[in-house]
Amino acid sequence: MERILFSKVKPREHIIELGKKLYVKITEVIHSEVAEVTEQDCIDYMIQLVIDRTYDGYVTEIQTIYGQLQKILEVPIQPAPDEWDRLFNVDFFIKIKDRFIGLQIKPVNSGIQLPEIFKEYGLQAETHKKFTEVFGGKVFYLFSAKIGERKEIQNTEVIDQIRDEIKRLNA
Repeated sequence: MERILFSKVKPREHIIELGKKLYVKITEVIHSEVAEVTEQDCIDYMIQLVIDRTYDGYVTEIQTIYGQLQKILEVPIQPAPDEWDRLFNVDFFIKIKDRFIGLQIKPVNSGIQLPEIFKEYGLQAETHKKFTEVFGGKVFYLFSAKIGERKEIQNTEVIDQIRDEIKRLNA
């Protein structure tokens, strides 16, 4: 097989030469570039990465909530106070009479963080139960993802559940 490959595609000497060039790149070029990386470069990179992801998540939440859900439900949606975010894991709320519905928005990036979101969902179930006990309304998870240039709600079935909760609280 090897003989056929080398006779039909590229000579063995050519492949050996490419291997030698790769070795030089790895041992000299890449090595010298990696040697220039400082601890501070790595710290700065991680800080910027976290800031960018946090900001992207925030923008996704805002665009999803105010860009779509508020129009669909035809009710005002407001950002939750910081205390609610910390105590109840609620990003936004809908006020119905003297009660509140909580909304937790999670941006989903190409499925890479879905296992973490579901793990978090399980951990937050208790705080969402407490929100319902205190404020009367349920907390709903919405998953948003960028589709083309738009942010879209991925679990659209939750919209009907929110509508049902609005009706329940209005009764």
